[in-house]
Amino acid sequence: MTHSTVLLVARILLGALFLVSGLGKLGDVAGFGQYMASGGIPAALAWPAVLFEIIAGAALIVGVMTRLAAYALAAFCVVSGLLYHFDPADQMQMTQLLKNLALAGGYLALSVTGAGRLSVDARLEDRGGAVTS
Repeated sequence: MTHSTVLLVARILLGALFLVSGLGKLGDVAGFGQYMASGGIPAALAWPAVLFEIIAGAALIVGVMTRLAAYALAAFCVVSGLLYHFDPADQMQMTQLLKNLALAGGYLALSVTGAGRLSVDARLEDRGGAVTS
């Protein structure tokens, strides 16, 4: 596979996680808000969080504003992991925390490489548009 193809696959895999998760939460945003409140985040932020997941996930998949989306998703993974999975007495929760941290690493790697040639960012750059891919 070419470098650009590998980046496309990485973007799809990393973006699909948040896109599908966000879309799934649309069925019970109030319930998700209650879950957020259990970690100390106001339930009123449920809608913005769901929309963030959908928009950032989709942005990665199509490769638009890729670096910004990747940085934001990395931060989201670290914060949510620490708030909802940091429980040294529970091995399963600590595994979930490590999963979140590993995902953050993947998003940070993508933020360094950018979207690659098979992306909206690349097309905008080719047209002379200012992109923070």
